[in-house]
Amino acid sequence: MTDPTETARRQLVTEINAEPGSRAALEAEHGQVWDTSELTQDFHVTGFMAPFVVVNRKNDGAEGSLEFQHSPRFYFNFQANLDSLALRVSHINRRSHGYSE
Repeated sequence: MTDPTETARRQLVTEINAEPGSRAALEAEHGQVWDTSELTQDFHVTGFMAPFVVVNRKNDGAEGSLEFQHSPRFYFNFQANLDSLALRVSHINRRSHGYSE
């Protein structure tokens, strides 16, 4: 079974990890940032397709997604529904095929 998002996701993983951001830089760009310990306090992780994790927020049960960078491992850019994940993947697919914003 092939994953139609794999090429685009791999490209995004490369971009994110080429110059990983500090916590402060990620917070300035994306708002709240979690390390792995903080992530497990606030969310249940239900899926994984780098550079995304699918989560349920513990305090209200909201389903959503986060992006993450490898090292240092930080999670950021929470989007509170899975439609947002589909839009993210669609966006990176368009970018990988040379479509501009």
